[in-house]
Amino acid sequence: MEVDKKEELASDSSDQTVNPWEVSAKEGGKIDYDKLIDQFGCQRLDDSLIDRVQRLTSRQPHVFLRRGVFFAHRDFNEVLDAYERGDKFYLYTGRGPSSEALHLGHLIPFMFTKYLQEAFKVPLVIQLTDDEKCMWKNLSVEESQRLARENAKDIIACGFDVTKTFIFSDFDYVGGAFYKNMVKVAKCVTLNKAMGIFGFSGEDHIGKLSFPPVQAVPSFPSSFPHLFPGKDKLRCLIPCAIDQDPYFRMTRDVAPRLGYSKPALIESSFFPALQAKNGKMSASDPNSAIYVTDTAKEIKNKINRYAFSGGQDSIEKHREIGANLEVDIPVKYLSFFLEDDTELEHIKKEYGEGRMLTGEVKKRLTEVLTEMVERHRMARAAVTDEMVDAFMAVRPLPNMFESEKPLDFVGSSLCRYYHCTRSMTRTQRKRVEECLEVGNGCLVATVKYLSNSYN
Repeated sequence: MEVDKKEELASDSSDQTVNPWEVSAKEGGKIDYDKLIDQFGCQRLDDSLIDRVQRLTSRQPHVFLRRGVFFAHRDFNEVLDAYERGDKFYLYTGRGPSSEALHLGHLIPFMFTKYLQEAFKVPLVIQLTDDEKCMWKNLSVEESQRLARENAKDIIACGFDVTKTFIFSDFDYVGGAFYKNMVKVAKCVTLNKAMGIFGFSGEDHIGKLSFPPVQAVPSFPSSFPHLFPGKDKLRCLIPCAIDQDPYFRMTRDVAPRLGYSKPALIESSFFPALQAKNGKMSASDPNSAIYVTDTAKEIKNKINRYAFSGGQDSIEKHREIGANLEVDIPVKYLSFFLEDDTELEHIKKEYGEGRMLTGEVKKRLTEVLTEMVERHRMARAAVTDEMVDAFMAVRPLPNMFESEKPLDFVGSSLCRYYHCTRSMTRTQRKRVEECLEVGNGCLVATVKYLSNSYN
């Protein structure tokens, strides 16, 4: 069994710690992802799988695939095999709502999941683990619930299709078939095994011990009887950061014993802090992160002051030997968010050989991130409480496996959208119009849903 093979706390060796609650490397070192793959027992995502994704979806692989941001997997090849045979699957990802606003690292799994949803035309469930953050972050139940709804607005602003997406918070949804699956999972995992996987100790309260089944069971289609009735063999694909792997090693161990398919995973590396500290970008240090609420001035200031540079300490020396791209944070960030492969390679070559200076690279990164954050800000501003309610409503998604049809959202559908939301203020309507000008998908999706719901 998988857990028996790797029965230890995620990766908690002497030189690095990687688990759902802590990511760090010893003495400022970097995370050794090859070691993680070996310790966790997952597989490297190779070019043959990426080429296969392109062939099956008839679209260019996402930049996160092309550049190795998502680098490891469990049974992704089996999901592609099934898809090629005509079998369906669904996506599952999540967010632990512990902060008011998301930073760029938080957006990565959602940006990639949106691509997967559109490319494979499949439904998606998004879990907001407000219960987990209440227990781990010492937040009140009420504050955790409030943060979950606020984070849901940022998630919706990424552009998910409401006709194929169900967002739920644990405090609101857990019960019924979902809770039955939790109990089944809990009975399969001993205390010793849970302590071995997650590192729980006698000092942890029992709420922490009870949580892993909550994150496990969205992998099972019967946890969502309103979505997947009679589809207990439906496969699940989970895009997530690799620090979440321990939850799903446990899940994959118990799934066959409960009559379910093992969930497949596709796992990402961590988005680094601006200062290039070990581990990943942290919401607890505002100067380590770019937030989706940051202004253009704040973004520029953070990049210029805090983004660790691999450039040399003098222009002369830099011209002579060039930048160290391995440690340069602006280049790393551009590798995540600069869409143009040709431009990125040009920057790497010119900067690495000393012909481009650090200031020029930081200036380009500032432009890329400012445009991205502003686009998200506009989309987020147009997300209303009614839109959140629509995504979080427990309802069937009858067309969730169907291909999208072209939508003239500037025409009659938009008029019906306005008719459905007559309580909108002029400012809100203006924000909607601004967002539509940049073609944001979340409003297109909501137009579809509300237009159909109110007809």
